[in-house]
Amino acid sequence: MSGLRSGTASPVPVSAVLTDIEGTTTSIAFVKDVLFPFAERSLDGFLDAHADDPEVVACLTAVRRAAGAGEDPRAALRRWMAEDAKVGPLKTLQGLMWRAGYASGEITGHLWPDVAPCLRAWARAGIGLNVYSSGSVAAQKLIFGHSVAGDLTGLFGGFFDTAMGGKREAASYAAIAERLALPSDDILFLSDVAEELDAAKTAGYATCQLVRSEDGTVASGRHPQAADFPGVAVAFGLPVPRLSQGEAA
Repeated sequence: MSGLRSGTASPVPVSAVLTDIEGTTTSIAFVKDVLFPFAERSLDGFLDAHADDPEVVACLTAVRRAAGAGEDPRAALRRWMAEDAKVGPLKTLQGLMWRAGYASGEITGHLWPDVAPCLRAWARAGIGLNVYSSGSVAAQKLIFGHSVAGDLTGLFGGFFDTAMGGKREAASYAAIAERLALPSDDILFLSDVAEELDAAKTAGYATCQLVRSEDGTVASGRHPQAADFPGVAVAFGLPVPRLSQGEAA
């Protein structure tokens, strides 16, 4: 278990946690090397098989609108995939494809071993748990619903995506706090991305940067930081579960 090293702010007690996914609860490699390639491989077959599905039809309509005249929707989707663009209809379609993959057992959601025990302990203690990711809400629920630690979706009270605004915009975090009916300073935001933490801090949140060596995250020095969720728990007065040898690895 790793502790926390302070940035420019001191930890304060919180009543809710808002967590990022990629690089925070889940390895960057899982998203880059498993989820994204699966969606790219599945795109044509999925669109062909679900051409009359209202969700797919609505997404393709939105793709045409966003891409502009003259670009084939599938070409636009592949271009956005290559750019890792945060485009709503792409994220929705990726979520639909991933849902099929999770349902078939081709995909299992990765979580770092320290994450699920802490989430369960925090939920038992009455800490409100919430997710904010650039991936769609549907995709978030798939990762936690089909995770290596089982279905964890019941632990969370809220799932938020970029429908709330960009993750590097302070207004997005203010909107989430309003949605949660909590003062901003009652919420701890966890992310590996310093610019996201900057925005949350501007909105009044407590912040902590997850600096996982496996992901090569670089500490910003602007925020408290921890190497894992038990380190966050120690620093912010949250319950620290007893981890098994496998979970602590």
